[in-house]
Parts: sequence; C-alpha cells; structure tokens
Amino acid sequence: MKLYINLIASFLIASISFAGDIELQNPSTNQKAPDFSGINSYGEMIRLSDFIGKPVILEWTNHECPYVARHYNENNMQAVQKIAQDQEIIWLSIISSTPGDQGHVSPSKANELTVARGAYPSHVLLDESGEIGMLYGAKTTPHMFMIDANGVLRYKGAIDDIGRGMQFFDASFSKAVNYVSSQLPKLITQKALGIDSTVAYGCSVKYNYD
Repeated sequence: MKLYINLIASFLIASISFAGDIELQNPSTNQKAPDFSGINSYGEMIRLSDFIGKPVILEWTNHECPYVARHYNENNMQAVQKIAQDQEIIWLSIISSTPGDQGHVSPSKANELTVARGAYPSHVLLDESGEIGMLYGAKTTPHMFMIDANGVLRYKGAIDDIGRGMQFFDASFSKAVNYVSSQLPKLITQKALGIDSTVAYGCSVKYNYD
C-alpha cells in the first residue's frame, strides 16, 4: 500500500510539473515565433500570421503597474511605438490581466487609454484567458518580443537595461540602452540581433492560475 501511495504521489507531482510546463512556455529566439489569434479592443480577430511580410513587436502591458505607468507618463513607450510605426512595424500591445485583477480593462477603456496617453499601437489585444501570454512565457509588464518579417522571434526580454527596484524610478530613460529601438534596423533586415534575450523587469502578469 505504501508503495502504491508513493507511486500515485510521484505521478501527481509529475503531472503538475508537466501541466505547468505546458502553461507557461519559453519560446526560443531565432526560431519561428508561436502563432496566435486574439480579439482586439474593437472586437476584431487578429492573427500573428496575418502580418507575415512585416516585423511585429509584442508589448505586454498593465496600465496600473508602476513600471508601465512611468514608461507611459514620461512618453518613453510611445516614443518607441512611434519609431516602429514610422518604419511600418506592427505593434501589438497585449493585456493578459484576468478579469477582476490589476490592469484588466474593457475594450472601451483600452481605447480610452490609447487616446489619453497618445500611444501608437497597431492593435491592443485583450488576452483575458492568458493564452497568448502563456504561449510566449510573458512574465512581466512590460515584457517585449520582437519578430521579423519572416515570423522569426528575434528578441525577448526587457525594454531597456534599467532593471527593477528603486533604481528604475531614479534612472533616466535617455541614458538607458533601449533594447527595442536600438535593434530595429537589424530587425528590419531579418538578421539575428546582437542582443536576443534579456531578463524582463516590471510587475508580474496577472494571470488566472485557478
């Protein structure tokens, strides 16, 4: 009986670990980016594969996160979005906050935020189930992913080199290395980037783990 119980316990632990691995993925850079579909703030179905032929940037966001708020309050995120827009790069801002949790918004609120902040996303995707976030292993807001025109994931990680903690709130964006804007020229040429992975910082993505 004891052996049987131990076997059952081992099976359950393995199953839980396996389920966790399936839920939060960790896609490799310089490999095909995982395809996905999601509903934008206007109720339209958006598919990543629809944008083959153009580079795409994914930005995980939560307007109530202090890190995200500072990037937007000081026009840092919008400035990078505008650079991307001017180069015909698709920018998808993705909200994976579960309903009732920090950062969750209605479609109309998402559109209000875009206008109020003077932001330049091509689309805002409402990922209430967290499916897209889990697929990409998005852990923080912000968390950035850069995909070239061939659909290859070229970068994942932080937007810049400032990092978390009080140092972030004291540091100057103008003196930071912005991993996204500084690498857009190489992204456009569909080549491997000089820096393809960093540790993202910010607030945890508010997934529904129930």
